[in-house]
Amino acid sequence: MTDEEHPDGSRSLSRRQQRRLDGSRGQQDAFVRYFKERVYATFTGLAIVLVVSAGEHAEPDHAFFALVLGVIGITAAGFVSDVVSHLAVHQEFPSRAEFAVLLRVAGGALSTMVVPGILLLLAWFDLMELATSLRISSIVYIATLGVIGWVAVRRARLSWGQKLLALGILLALGVLVIALQTLAHSI
Repeated sequence: MTDEEHPDGSRSLSRRQQRRLDGSRGQQDAFVRYFKERVYATFTGLAIVLVVSAGEHAEPDHAFFALVLGVIGITAAGFVSDVVSHLAVHQEFPSRAEFAVLLRVAGGALSTMVVPGILLLLAWFDLMELATSLRISSIVYIATLGVIGWVAVRRARLSWGQKLLALGILLALGVLVIALQTLAHSI
């Protein structure tokens, strides 16, 4: 199959090239959604852990259910948001393949509570102090946010100075988000 030439001298892509380009864009969109939802779920989990940590009479079962329900809630909201957005833009429900991507994105967001959830279960079964469990969970969430930010900045087409500035801005914004979410959950 030959490429078609336009009057302005440019060439259009062959069907195979266009499918490859569309597939690449689809993968990029899936990665964007995946990272976005992971960031939302991670910030939510961290805020919940910090609020429970600040509570005077925190109980392990309350901490566990607050974390699980909070992360499931933000994940469900993201999933519904993606379906509604798809309907609004494409005027149809997502295809099976698109729906599978949305489920993988949601699964990635839910996975942010695995390690903290296990730690809180250990506290619930008196195998670990609740304060220790919450402290380690906070560290896990902060490290997760740091890794996501580092991956994003590392992949960016910026100079090292610009990457350092971008990482600093991301860290400052992250601290602001944590402060706002902690305040909102503690009121």
